[in-house]
Amino acid sequence: MGEVRFFEHRSHYPFPRDDVFTWHTRPGGFLRLTPPGWAEVRHGPTAGIDVGSESVLRITDPILAGLGPRVGGAAVGVDWLVRHVALDAGRMFADEQARGPFRRWRHEHHFEDAPDGTVVTDVVEWDAPAPAHGFVETRLRRLFAFRERQLRGDLTLASLLPPQPQTVILAGASGLVGGQLSALLGTLGHRVIRLVRRPPLGADEKRWDPAAGRLPSGAFEGADVVVNLSGHTIGGRFSAKHKRLVMDSRIEATSVLSQGIADTGGDLALIQASAIGIYGARRPGEVLTEESSRGPGFLADVVAAWERAASPARDAGSRAVFLRTGVALSLGGGALLPQIPLYLLGAGGRMAAADAWLSWITVDDLARAYAHAALTPGLRGPVNAVAPAPVTQAEFASTLGRVLRRPAWLPTPSLAPRAMLGSEGYDQLIDTDQRVSAETLLASGFHFAEPELAGALRHVTAR
Repeated sequence: MGEVRFFEHRSHYPFPRDDVFTWHTRPGGFLRLTPPGWAEVRHGPTAGIDVGSESVLRITDPILAGLGPRVGGAAVGVDWLVRHVALDAGRMFADEQARGPFRRWRHEHHFEDAPDGTVVTDVVEWDAPAPAHGFVETRLRRLFAFRERQLRGDLTLASLLPPQPQTVILAGASGLVGGQLSALLGTLGHRVIRLVRRPPLGADEKRWDPAAGRLPSGAFEGADVVVNLSGHTIGGRFSAKHKRLVMDSRIEATSVLSQGIADTGGDLALIQASAIGIYGARRPGEVLTEESSRGPGFLADVVAAWERAASPARDAGSRAVFLRTGVALSLGGGALLPQIPLYLLGAGGRMAAADAWLSWITVDDLARAYAHAALTPGLRGPVNAVAPAPVTQAEFASTLGRVLRRPAWLPTPSLAPRAMLGSEGYDQLIDTDQRVSAETLLASGFHFAEPELAGALRHVTAR
């Protein structure tokens, strides 16, 4: 046994202690508090934070998790069995390592009243081989800074939304945004029923077949809102087959859900994924709003057809919201992750013209925007889901370089992305210039936890 070391992190939240503690007891809390790519839940928790509850985690690295090989569907890493060992409702809970990489690990979470809210004190006792000390200490600092920022954003969202529990039907829950949204809705106290294409694993899953146009009997029974994130990934070489999958998967899923809502009389809201691609890849000199004209190109065609496929629900009187998403930033996937290795090697740089505009949003704020749209009765129609501070390609590259402490003065050669995506894919996904307004989302009462790029990149990279 080596020397037991201690780490302590104190954070303040302007919300009642019972609210802060209850958030931690609900499904999805661990996923929301873990930086994407740092750990994957292999099993559990078996009983929330109750004593005896266990979770098996795969501890990994964002690059390995997102870009590296996978074994049996899991990222390369180290398995970790953690067991909850203490609980004082409203005030404290603790977990310990039962099996894993540490000689000792105990994490206590303490909740105390403060004059203007709640103070949470995290105390970690740990013991690991001496060569790992610096790595563990750095990782703990980054982890708990991420957790503090994440929890404050989620609690702020909760304070702004109606408190009545809702039942949400979620299609596309296995994706990056869907996984975060499912976890977020769980921590907010709502029930999520996932539509899956395999045999259901529990009462909160229902099987559907969008390609065949089939929904299960009673699919929307007891539901209040349907969120549709289904669709084949846009990333990939723009071959005829890939383009067909991108288009057909979105139209099929939206059509079957929209018709299902119409068949219920339009009583359910439909929150539909969409994209700023509808404005066209390049609109230099324009500020794009929801009233802007449709642009040219394959992605504009996809988005227009995608939104049009929701017509049965809208015609039946359903409230429909189309979240036109910008570039979603996360180390769990998407456009940012492949750039990180280049920057860490000192070879990162802008991907398009220096003065071209890039409209972005963190995946965490995007999940919050979906929850906001689902639970805000007055919101309807197209809504741009982008942060309120778009940047130029030059600004993005220099900011990411500063956050990672790496140079970013050379533009990234187009050869590699052209080879991966093809000329059309490069034209539609990389060589873009879109300055998109977030005013409609802001005017609806939405609060961005990460409105500025520097803070957003520090958060998503846990730096």
